[in-house]
Amino acid sequence: MKITKRAVAALAASVLALSACGSAPEGGGSSAACPGGRVRFGIEPYEDPAKLKPAYQIMATALQARLGCPVELQVVEDYSAEVLAMRNGRLEIAQFGPLGFVFASQRAGAVPLASFADGGGRLTTYTAGIWVPADSPVRTVADLRGRSLALGATGSTSGDALPRYALRQAGVPDRDVRIQYAGGHPEALLALTKGKVDAAEINSQQLATAKAAGQFDPARHRRIWTSAPIPNDPITISDKLDPAFRDRVAKALLGLGAADVAKVGAFLDVHPPGPMVAVTRDTYKPLFDLASTMGLTEKDV
Repeated sequence: MKITKRAVAALAASVLALSACGSAPEGGGSSAACPGGRVRFGIEPYEDPAKLKPAYQIMATALQARLGCPVELQVVEDYSAEVLAMRNGRLEIAQFGPLGFVFASQRAGAVPLASFADGGGRLTTYTAGIWVPADSPVRTVADLRGRSLALGATGSTSGDALPRYALRQAGVPDRDVRIQYAGGHPEALLALTKGKVDAAEINSQQLATAKAAGQFDPARHRRIWTSAPIPNDPITISDKLDPAFRDRVAKALLGLGAADVAKVGAFLDVHPPGPMVAVTRDTYKPLFDLASTMGLTEKDV
């Protein structure tokens, strides 16, 4: 489904306000102990926001109970909007894609706290991929010269930077490929299945979601390139907040149960889901290195 900016903006404007009620929350805190009396939690629209919102609502409700602060969930317009929102003090916490985190760290002071783990407590990863039809003459990334390639969205780790890095490694300049930004991972996959492009990026998370929904048949397509594993999205907090409060948020996130994050984990191909695990800036060092190698800046997000 093509997500229009108007639709995403409407969802972003419709903030999910989760009020604390009933018995004292597990975190033992109150809205008075929270920045501005609430915590605003930003999410990038890496999938249809109408599908993301119910999954993150479960997670936000559980986080609110542990933290003792009202949690307001916001689906932002795009990658750059989320970085800008945290930099301007309009988000206290946010989930960024790995490459988005690089620039959020540099430009908005985002501090990584936790990410998604499997049932064994291991940090989960995913991969970027480039796919073509099964009968395509394209066998390697170098064969994409002169052909069309659908990418997800500008600033996406698996849907932009890594496929373009693969082109560079294969000696193919961007200008020699007809790159088309589809508007998201689902749209890039759809462009390929509808025969509108010669190739498309499909990351392992989108692949799992599309296969489960019966929207993609791997037997009718062929993967010509796969990236190295990418650590899953970090949930971050602004470094402008009090360190004691940052510690409270970290403890609350790490205290969430598998059931609290299972619906979100399904979008991130986390099977079986486990409690979240702590991450640091060093966890995402390969993405900082990628940004440096590619000469990327926040303008590329």
